[in-house]
Amino acid sequence: MKLLHSFLFIVFTGLLSFSALAQTDYDVKAHYNKEEVQIEMRDGVKLHTTIYSPKDTSKEYPILMQRTPYSAQPYGEDQFRSLIGPNKTLMQEGNIIVYQDVRGRWMSEGKYDNMRAFIPNKSGNETDESSDTYDTIEWLLKNVENNNGKVGTWGISYPGHYAVASLLDAHPALNAVSPQAGIGDFFFDDFHHNGAYLLSYWRVTALFGYGKDGPTDKPWYELPNLGTQDQYQFFLDIGPLKNLDKYYGEDNIFWQQLKEHPNYDEFWQKRGIVQHLEDIKPAVMVVGGLFDAEDLYGPFETYKNIEKNSDNYNTLVMGPWSHGDWARLSERQAVGNVYFGDEISKDYQENIETKFFNHFLKEEGDNNSELPEAYVYDTGTREWNIYQQWPPKGTEEKIFYLSEEQKLGESASKNEQTFVSDIDKPVPYNDEIKAVFTPREYMTGDQRFAARRPDVLFYETEVLEEDMKLSGEIKAVLNVATTGTAADWVVKVIDVYPPDAENYEETMPHLDMGNYHMMVRSEVMRGRFRNGFEKPEPFESNKKTEVKITLQDINHTFKKGHKLQIQVQSTWFPLIDRNPQTYVPNIFEASEEDFKTQTHTVFGDSYLKFSALKK
Repeated sequence: MKLLHSFLFIVFTGLLSFSALAQTDYDVKAHYNKEEVQIEMRDGVKLHTTIYSPKDTSKEYPILMQRTPYSAQPYGEDQFRSLIGPNKTLMQEGNIIVYQDVRGRWMSEGKYDNMRAFIPNKSGNETDESSDTYDTIEWLLKNVENNNGKVGTWGISYPGHYAVASLLDAHPALNAVSPQAGIGDFFFDDFHHNGAYLLSYWRVTALFGYGKDGPTDKPWYELPNLGTQDQYQFFLDIGPLKNLDKYYGEDNIFWQQLKEHPNYDEFWQKRGIVQHLEDIKPAVMVVGGLFDAEDLYGPFETYKNIEKNSDNYNTLVMGPWSHGDWARLSERQAVGNVYFGDEISKDYQENIETKFFNHFLKEEGDNNSELPEAYVYDTGTREWNIYQQWPPKGTEEKIFYLSEEQKLGESASKNEQTFVSDIDKPVPYNDEIKAVFTPREYMTGDQRFAARRPDVLFYETEVLEEDMKLSGEIKAVLNVATTGTAADWVVKVIDVYPPDAENYEETMPHLDMGNYHMMVRSEVMRGRFRNGFEKPEPFESNKKTEVKITLQDINHTFKKGHKLQIQVQSTWFPLIDRNPQTYVPNIFEASEEDFKTQTHTVFGDSYLKFSALKK
């Protein structure tokens, strides 16, 4: 249990991100004092807060704060983290670094609420994550010596969400905020994608679902043991989702919430935060990974909503990273089998992240930060692009139709392709056998195994005679039919390497990069939500029906000699749960007899719409 908790702490706090820094000679204890305090919120609840202050008191420092549900440990004023702050440079330069256990977690009092809803126009002692941040900043400014009156917040993943929350009704001293891979809306991030349940995240329901009686420095939850590394077989053997109840009882609040709210009802809508991002005042730097399997929706939507509804300083950084990679200092940056370049995270930390916080917390703090509006990596040419806006200007619409003979065409056709979606043999999301808490490598994974299955349709261009750069959002419009009354639809955008492509150091021994099918972007739409996420609708059997899917932004050059491929399928297991393929009001309550093999059809007037940068 102790080892399991330690692993979870590393994974979810992002401390694993700093593993490459652990060899540094810098001694935090020699340069910082540590203090632990309980800060009282406006409703009387006290939140455990750890404060690292530079021992050099000859000057004033800004406050950099992270609020987290994953523990502000180690606990005890004589126990120090080996690394503090967003990065090594900011730690060594000197800043007041603060970590806080959010309400209801670890050593803090109160009741935890997963993705606690923001309350606009609060009155009296009403609290949310925004007010807790405000009250904490107010206390810190009055009680921490040698602060310069300026505060910044940052965080990766869930702490990134709390950084977003700090922007709402922000404290006047909050000058710089960097939400990194922050959750934007729980119906489209992490545990759901367009209403499809991310079964691969089921194990970490334990992390968020169990309450505790009071402050504690010991874990009060335990992840279920699958008893196997083969998650595909485990979940297939389990059968319907309701059979998972034997692992999580009524005391797991989050599991009950997932089951009771299968649609985008008021419960989920209130927990979305990107809807509230307007009239933002602090400077913002949104950071994310273009191959982040956990939180890709959040960063893009956070940036876009602030850009649309506010007049503040707002910039975007999207690199060739999986979840939290930018906080690591790996010499070679790779995701799965695919290598993208050297020292990419180091460059970001030293020349982008540090510059952002120093400019707005130690320097002029005007809009002339010398940072670009959007700093986005081209994952095809392996180089950074600087844009004056995102999505970039100078693009033209490029449409590919799913045409005959597995080709991508320029116009609609009368082509019809059918496939049998066998409920007992769902398409895997990768071809590896290992139990993981949240999958990551599949985001660049080799999709050859899927292209060779009869229940996966693929369409591709001829070998490209010149580079084709696609930047921005992708829209898929599928015209489909099913013999059943329910179905999921998965669309994948793939870069097919040439036959003579060379292997990378990271390429797994049993693979070869020649003809590698690199997934660039993918998304699922639970078909019942095709006309709205609030009110699900069954399909009418054998009736041609339109299903629209928005795929998150890319910045990728399909190089000369490569091919662009599109794959369409109906299962993606066990990344997402199995759709019964017969309509039921709530899939979490479906029975074994509801699951039926069906035949699906994709019509030749289906297409994908990209934005291509003009030459």
